Amino acid sequence: MRRLPLTLLSASLMLAIGTANAATQTTIPAAAVKTAEQLRDTAMNDNTAYQVVESLTTEVGSRLAGSPADARGREWAIAKFKALGFDKVYTEEVSYPLWERRSEHAEIVGPFPQALDLIALGYSAGTPKGGLTADVVRFDSLDALKKADPASVKGKIVYVDAHMERHKDGHDYAIGSAVRVGGPVIAAKMGAAAFLLRSAGTDAHSRTPHTGVTGFTDPKDAIPAAALSNPDADQLTRVIAYGKPVSIKLDLDCGFNGTYKGANVIGEVTGKKHPDQVVAIGGHLDSWDPGTGAIDDGAGVAIAMAAGKLIHDLPQRPDRTIRVIAFANEEMGLWGGRAYADKHAKEVAKFQLGTESDFGARKIWLMSASVKPEARGAIEQIAKVLAPVGVDYDAKKPGGGGSDLSQMHGKGMAALTLVQDGTDYFDYHHTANDTLDKIDPKELSQNVAVYAAFSYMAAQADGDFGSKPGAFAKDGAEE
Repeated sequence: MRRLPLTLLSASLMLAIGTANAATQTTIPAAAVKTAEQLRDTAMNDNTAYQVVESLTTEVGSRLAGSPADARGREWAIAKFKALGFDKVYTEEVSYPLWERRSEHAEIVGPFPQALDLIALGYSAGTPKGGLTADVVRFDSLDALKKADPASVKGKIVYVDAHMERHKDGHDYAIGSAVRVGGPVIAAKMGAAAFLLRSAGTDAHSRTPHTGVTGFTDPKDAIPAAALSNPDADQLTRVIAYGKPVSIKLDLDCGFNGTYKGANVIGEVTGKKHPDQVVAIGGHLDSWDPGTGAIDDGAGVAIAMAAGKLIHDLPQRPDRTIRVIAFANEEMGLWGGRAYADKHAKEVAKFQLGTESDFGARKIWLMSASVKPEARGAIEQIAKVLAPVGVDYDAKKPGGGGSDLSQMHGKGMAALTLVQDGTDYFDYHHTANDTLDKIDPKELSQNVAVYAAFSYMAAQADGDFGSKPGAFAKDGAEE
């Protein structure tokens, strides 16, 4: 056999290695990139998403999980998916504790009698008939409560007065949500009679309290828990500053009432080459009850539905299936997302890429991703398509998949995070002011452009993004 010269042999080996490496790289064909650009541009001038969220918030309104409106919202979603032309529409059952709100009232009894505006928190216990009256003890942070002597808390109404500030990425919500979720549980274990917090919100001048869920999981452990509007929190803090004992009468009619069976509602645009492989997008269908759930999360459902419809309306079906999920009961513990992930965990390798929209309706300005190293080039291709509509790409940050789809990401699904401008999101979040007028149709269309373009490119990719069981367990996306 004729021997190759060493230099020629080395060159041949390098070429073979390079070819092998190239074969493992995930890339997006030029034709798919061009179609994605067309989808992006079409979406920027399409009003489908606004029509969808207008329909949801008008025809159904608020959609507290387990309420009669929950069922109406589910039927609305099934009908809307069908009206938009999705190839397949179905539901998957989700069971969760039923919590009901009936009424809430509070007042300072002394030293300066006056009413307070507040709202009960999810999974709060009700007060005894006729209400409860107790002295208030104030803490300026959750850490301060944790360090308190239980004897100073026992039998009293704990009030945690932690402030949130506005940020584009909304990162101060970590402060507010930690107080709201964890504070009542800590106070209950210390023997408190009830719990109040300054609303987890940034609307300093609106006498509108922000609801949300607590960390109670067993009705036997729950105590009455409510959020004060920020101006009312300011007022209570001023009263306490006089140095006199402050007592409050709290009257909450709410609590657990058995178990409810709801459902995730799913619409699919079936892939023509790999119908069993999916790109997953969505939003959560439930909302809190004071407003109409426009930005949280009617907008997310509308964005995903509209993106799916635009892809459906292309001359040819995508190679992989686009799956749009309207999740049940995200607000009281990611019940829909957790049920979905438990049901589909064994199929995680068939999930090409996914993310959920659940941060309002302002423009998306940042993308990050958790994918295998060989798919980073494809993510960069997606980033280039999204850059003209104002989306930056942070290659160092992980992608968590959004609220409900974080559960599939936890099982190993490759995921994006698409961050909207949340500067004023927590002015309205979980309040009576979460209504349709807070949505700018043009900004909503930009969201659809982003979701339609990335979903299509992921569906058409040559190769995958690395989904497999446990693939991203250490990416830190949910930390």
